[in-house]
Amino acid sequence: MRWIKRLAWLLISLLVIATTAVIGGYVWYRQASQPSTAGTLQLTGLRDRVTIVRDRNAVPRIAAANALDAYYALGFVHAQDRLWQMQMNKRIVAGRVAEMVGEKGLETDRFLRTLGVRRNAEAIVAQASPEVRAVLQAYADGVNAYIDTRKGPLPPEFLILRARPEHWEAADTIGWQTMMAWDLGGNWTQEVLRMGLAQQLPTARIAEILAPYPGDAPLRTMDYAAFYRRLAPLSTALARVVEQAPPGYVEGMGSNNWVVSGAHTASGKPLLANDPHLGLQAPALWYFARLQAPGLDVAGATLPGAPLVVLGHNQRIAWGFTNTAPDVQDLYIERVRPGHPDRYQTPDGWAAFETRTETIRVKDAPDVTLTIRATRHGPVLSDVAAPIAAAAQPLGAQYVVAFQWTALRADDKTFEASLKLGQASNWDTFVAALRDFHAPQQNMVYADVDGNIGFIAPGRVPLRRADNDLKGLAPAPGWDARYDWDGFVPFDALPRSFNPPEGMIVTANQKIVGNDYPYFLTSEWTVPYRYDRIRTLLAATPRHTLDSFAAIQRDTVSLAVREALPLLLAAPVASDAKTPARERALLDALRKWDGNMQANRSEPLVVTAWLRELSRLMFLDKVGDAQFQRLWEQRNVQQPMMNALRDPDRLGAYWCDDTRTPDKETCADMIGLAWTRALADLDARYGSDPEKWNWGQAHTARAEHKPFGKVPYLSSLFNIRVPTGGDTFTIDVGRHSLRDERAPFESTHAASLRALYDLSDLPASRFMSSTGQSGNALSPHYRDWTDKWAAVQSIAIGARPPRGTAFETLVLQPARQAAAK
Repeated sequence: MRWIKRLAWLLISLLVIATTAVIGGYVWYRQASQPSTAGTLQLTGLRDRVTIVRDRNAVPRIAAANALDAYYALGFVHAQDRLWQMQMNKRIVAGRVAEMVGEKGLETDRFLRTLGVRRNAEAIVAQASPEVRAVLQAYADGVNAYIDTRKGPLPPEFLILRARPEHWEAADTIGWQTMMAWDLGGNWTQEVLRMGLAQQLPTARIAEILAPYPGDAPLRTMDYAAFYRRLAPLSTALARVVEQAPPGYVEGMGSNNWVVSGAHTASGKPLLANDPHLGLQAPALWYFARLQAPGLDVAGATLPGAPLVVLGHNQRIAWGFTNTAPDVQDLYIERVRPGHPDRYQTPDGWAAFETRTETIRVKDAPDVTLTIRATRHGPVLSDVAAPIAAAAQPLGAQYVVAFQWTALRADDKTFEASLKLGQASNWDTFVAALRDFHAPQQNMVYADVDGNIGFIAPGRVPLRRADNDLKGLAPAPGWDARYDWDGFVPFDALPRSFNPPEGMIVTANQKIVGNDYPYFLTSEWTVPYRYDRIRTLLAATPRHTLDSFAAIQRDTVSLAVREALPLLLAAPVASDAKTPARERALLDALRKWDGNMQANRSEPLVVTAWLRELSRLMFLDKVGDAQFQRLWEQRNVQQPMMNALRDPDRLGAYWCDDTRTPDKETCADMIGLAWTRALADLDARYGSDPEKWNWGQAHTARAEHKPFGKVPYLSSLFNIRVPTGGDTFTIDVGRHSLRDERAPFESTHAASLRALYDLSDLPASRFMSSTGQSGNALSPHYRDWTDKWAAVQSIAIGARPPRGTAFETLVLQPARQAAAK
């Protein structure tokens, strides 16, 4: 017994020692993997001394003796706080993710190599002015200075994947700018969707389900459905390509900005608000900073990887963006010459494909070699789907699909325009800077300390010929010259406004031009629910302050739900005396409810589930399962669903009828069936007690990490989740994915940042992003803003940290200066 006791104590002691070692090792690693943010460092590449003061929110204020050193220091702090994020983005741009994560990164790599983002970025850098190249290089030098001089272990992603950081290059910055344009860029996936829907529906029905902007008539086009039905294998192959591509703007449309003149404010100076809506990610897309140097004094949201304040203010002006979402991407069906696979048809005869070969290195697997082709329109995207060569020969001739996009041009000067934007001091210099803002087109609102407000939508938008009878809505025959672009909308003809008489400008992705506007921008504007709600709330307060603007950003009233609810409640289910007591109570609650999608209520969950099931019942049988899964996004189904419910005798007679049954179902029938199915779904997900149903828990905002966001065990460490209110159509937006059967109500697309600017006191301007400043999951600043973001709170990043809030100062000195001492 004595030896057993001794052995037990020995084992317990060893366990305690091992546990202590593990805990100690974790504590050491957590601290050692954080950057040094205080003290003095000597670095090569600097020209003069730089100070970096961080406040308690870890927001740096960079003060430098010259602008290039300020950009150098921004690169340094970006690398300190977001090294993994930057390295991941670098590899996404270059199509090199499989090098780190293995075969699961191969599909995206294949797509991005074909697209050629990194190659085009290199061409842009080569054509850039010496001044622009100097800025890009100074920033890259700052990033690389941190990589070369850092001490201690790397953040956990590097250890898990056994990766090492690579030096940053100027083309990495431009490439990531292009990927941001991709995220905001256009409608190529909608073109593929139209081609797929054409296999099931006539052109007129497609125009109903992909409905025009409210009040607009459908665009008159050729009968493309009949044409595409002959190319069904090509349509199937293109759908596979969409699945391999990085998500783009079609996955969730949204953003708000507005500006009012001093006539509508308590201070007598303009106020400006902005909250761009993007896919949530961990860490957040944005990083806040302030840069000061002679000729440079700018604060706001930067993108790790770029030496820019993208959204913010300087000493005289403030600005904010929303996406215009013009049609700047076109697909072209190219006919390959029979017997000559190296040539394709043009309006002037047969031409040779441009070709190149690229090799993708794959971790723990053999390399993959790609032969990439391009036509006069752009890269051949259909080659991404390997089986396409055999599949796309329905008419005895082979076809491929090429992709044209305004952002894939070597003469793009968007980065240069963005640099100049931050240095603008008035409306004229602001507009002048944006002449070279090429992609993506943005709705930019403006205000200055002199009291002026303005709006402009800069960007390259293709000119399409009058005889182009597809209007960019669907893939066009590449051999027919009438579908070619004919230059771009002139800059001076782009939408703009300066000091409008109303003293108020609002954009929320709605239609920004009148029917008399002479140029075609797009026919796929967002329905104006958010725009209308913002206008209503602005009009409700005579004199606005930052607090009243913040209240507007917090608003969770859904005009879409307010529009739909009376139509739903008018169906027989809403008045059936035989309805069980639980259902009657739920329906009574919906009748009394005002459409406010608050996190702590059950009504938003009930009505959202009801509408989801109704959309499935209305559209699935008409388009088939494969196309329905591609169609099933709120951007696509909300408007045609409401159109059918408002017009039950004409539109509803078709869309509400279940074509799989012999009966003729009405919209009321479908609403009732959707109600039953929605309650069954909610019971299965959350239990049968509606008292426990909660919109905030179901509508949790999920910020997803790359690449561990969907990896078991790791996702809980790296992803960030928080209960939220709102829906796709509220000002405080929270878009969910209808097609996600696992979590159909989870918010994955929301305000990536919020900003409020007071032109009477710019240092008092307010900001917030969705996670925190750090990209290291073990840092206290990785998720410290998430609850504040969910509550629509904010911080200030003014000229200097308020007294008592600065906690660390880092001094960067040129290495030669240290040697001289």
